[in-house]
Amino acid sequence: MRSSVRNRSKRQHGFSLLEIMVVVVIIGILAALIVPRLMDRPDQARVVAARQDIAALMQALKLYRLDNGRYPSGEQGLQALMKPPGNTGGMPVGPYLERLPNDPWGAPYQYANPGEHGEIDVFSFGADGKAGGDAGDSDIGSWQL
Repeated sequence: MRSSVRNRSKRQHGFSLLEIMVVVVIIGILAALIVPRLMDRPDQARVVAARQDIAALMQALKLYRLDNGRYPSGEQGLQALMKPPGNTGGMPVGPYLERLPNDPWGAPYQYANPGEHGEIDVFSFGADGKAGGDAGDSDIGSWQL
């Protein structure tokens, strides 16, 4: 009787092929459910970053308007935010922005005065770099804030 108990305990040290296959199938199912959600996260993060940049640019443009009585012209563009205001009543004031950011896809932000959606528009063409588009390629603009 002792020998049969010893033999049985020696055989039960590893996993059977069936147990390993069940674990692999479970991991595969979980990966199939989770990976697509994780793959979409970088695109969502870029859209959020673009919206935050556009909000910051809009705030700087509003300050520019307060100091100058108008928004920069279409020719001046966002570059006008890099210069100190003209009439500040003798107070030393620096530029409205230290640097102009590029959108998360590496392209410069677009500026339109007059805007199509409002008095002015600040926008990014999105991942495809072209006007229009859908999903991750859609334009992101100040009118969406």
